[in-house]
Amino acid sequence: MLETPPINTDVRRASASCVVTMAPETSAKIAGQELAKGDVLGVARIAAIQGAKRTAELIPHVQESLLGAITVDFRLETAAVGITAHVASRDQSDVEMAALTACMVAALTIYDMCKAIDRSMSIGRLALAAG
Repeated sequence: MLETPPINTDVRRASASCVVTMAPETSAKIAGQELAKGDVLGVARIAAIQGAKRTAELIPHVQESLLGAITVDFRLETAAVGITAHVASRDQSDVEMAALTACMVAALTIYDMCKAIDRSMSIGRLALAAG
């Protein structure tokens, strides 16, 4: 009789964050959903999830894997949007790279959707969360 290989129950997790700084007027328009392109944070969330899932296509040497959970949180401030992405997987995967990619894709999406009204925006402080 064939033995079933053990199921990997270890969940790998990673969190990353970054910040998009902008003019206070831009942040206010995001909060009020007043931009012509629509719900900036909603679109950025979808883009981040897509980015995390496609990390292996974008970065050489990252292994393709099944990600079990991807969440993206936004912290809207007076002149910035903070982004935090959380990724979990039971695969032998690069969850750290998926979390970093999710953050950066969300930031790029925010930049793209707001660039018509604010060319002074910048993206920075991309980092893995400690622990």
